[in-house]
This record gives sequence, structure tokens and C-alpha cells, in this order.
Amino acid sequence: MKALLSVQAGDTGTLVLQTMDDPLPQPGTVRIAVEACGVNFPDSLIIRDLYQFRPERPFAPGCEVSGRIDAIGDGVTRFSVGDRVAGCEGWGGMAEKIVIREERCFCIPDAMPMQDAAGLLMTYGTSQHALKDRAQLQAGETLVVIGAAGGVGLAAVELGKAMGAHVVAAVSSAAKAQVCRERGADAVVVYPAGEFDGAAARALTEQVKAACGGNGADVIYDAVGGRYAEPMLRAIAWGGRYLVVGFPAGIPRLPFNLPLLKGCSIVGVFWGEFVTRNPARHAVNIAELFDLYIGGKIRPLISETYPLQRGADAIERLASRQTVGKIVVTIA
Repeated sequence: MKALLSVQAGDTGTLVLQTMDDPLPQPGTVRIAVEACGVNFPDSLIIRDLYQFRPERPFAPGCEVSGRIDAIGDGVTRFSVGDRVAGCEGWGGMAEKIVIREERCFCIPDAMPMQDAAGLLMTYGTSQHALKDRAQLQAGETLVVIGAAGGVGLAAVELGKAMGAHVVAAVSSAAKAQVCRERGADAVVVYPAGEFDGAAARALTEQVKAACGGNGADVIYDAVGGRYAEPMLRAIAWGGRYLVVGFPAGIPRLPFNLPLLKGCSIVGVFWGEFVTRNPARHAVNIAELFDLYIGGKIRPLISETYPLQRGADAIERLASRQTVGKIVVTIA
């Protein structure tokens, strides 16, 4: 098979397309003939040894895939050869075939295209876990999504609306704001794309509060981090929940007097560890996502596609933080 491999730690220029033996399914696993692979921010970190996990090299980046099962290992009971599935592991997706544990694989609805399936498990799974399990978002509450035009951000916008929340999308440009409106956001806030001073930070806080009706946000979903975190936290309502999802803008430093003064909670969202520790609850969440998809409540916005031989370009493009929606690498 062909695979885009990380052979040494470094940027996307270190990735090489090589031919290697097909992986063999082990007991409790299935092998998928990959048709599409979703691109996510951790892909840009794992190849540089900056992610939570450091797989043995060579390995292919790409953690969420869709395709058809072409072989099964001993003991597998939920699947058969030929099943249309989506699966998610930490890496290995940018290859023509991948072996995945049975519990990390799900049959996809007949009406779901492979590209949509490759853009659903991690992005919508992360946002579903964040809003449902960690924030316990309730109908009628106000949700602010930072980085709302990205993959997980748009998923959070759509899921927040499906849960009955008033959704405020915070983005870095007017073009991204328009995309979020089209995806159901009730209000938008455009934050500075570059450096900004204290006055601009205070203005951002007031802008977010106003978009939330003056009382602040019940839940803030932060998929950006960096310099945006503190002014956003200052816009949280009493008793609010601040979800820590990702840090493409850097890991922020927050004054701990703010959670005290706001009576709020700062809540970590580590979807991968949740999946490992709570596979049954994860399966329930995925089933709910499939129902929402069939019901027309959610649908990944696949904004760009790249062939396998340009997988490095796809990762580089996502890392630029200029993309909207989801990037997918097509394999077959």
C-alpha cells in the first residue's frame, strides 16, 4: 500500500510518500481500505513530536478515516468485510489501509458520503463530548464558540443550536463570520487577527457580553487559546463553564482571581482520553451524531480536498489557520 509517512520529527516537509506492506489485522481489530481521511490540528503537532502521544516511526498522520472493511481479526463480532465504516485512531489515516480497534469503528449511514464520514468522528465527537458531557449545555443558555469557523468550531455551532442554545460565533474575519451565520449562529463577534493591546482586549470583552445579551456567556468553547482566552473569560456569566479545547494560538496564562470572581469553572476537554476510558458513552454520543446527521441538524462543511500525495499540503494548509470548515485527504 501507499502511505504518507513521518520518518523524522519536523514540519510537513519531512513527510514522504512510500510503498509498504499492508498491515495485518490483529485479534479484535478490523482493516479498512481507506477512502477519505480528515485533517485535524493534532496532525500538525504529532509529526513534530509536540502532541500528547509520540508513535514509533515511521507512521502516517491522520486520525479519522472512512472506507470499507476489507479484513477482520479474530474475535470481531460487530463487523463484516464490505461494511461502510468510519474509525478514529491517533494516527495512521493517511494511507491506503489502516488497522483499527473494533470499538473505535462505527458503521455509517447509507446516506452519508465517505468525505462527510471522515469529517465527523473527531470534530463533532469532540464538540458533542464538550457541550454535552463536560459543559452540560442546556436549552436557552448562551454559548460562545471561539474559532467558530474551523472544523470543531463549526461542529460546536451546529450542535449548540441543536441543543437549543443561543450561539455566538467568535471568528477572525468577516468572511468566516458569514460562514458561521449560514451554519446557524445567532450572533457573531470578529476578534483581532493579530496582536492587540489592553484597550482592544477590553473592547473584545464588552463586544462578547453585548452579543450575549449583556449578561455574559453561560458556556465558552475555546478552540483557539492564546491571547484571546483572558478577554473571553472576562465575558463569562456567573456560574459559567469555560471549555478548554485547543491551543493553536498558544497556551494561555489566566489570572486565577477570575474564576473566583465569576464563580465559574474552567473545564478541560480531552476527547481522546474520554473515548479510551468511556467507550460505551462514546458509542452513545456517536449514535446521537448519526441521528442528527440523518435529521439534517449537522453536516460537515468540507471546504477543501487533497489527494494522498498532497497530504502534506493539506496539513500545512490547516496549520495556517486560514481555513474554513474541514479539510479531507481523499485516498481512493
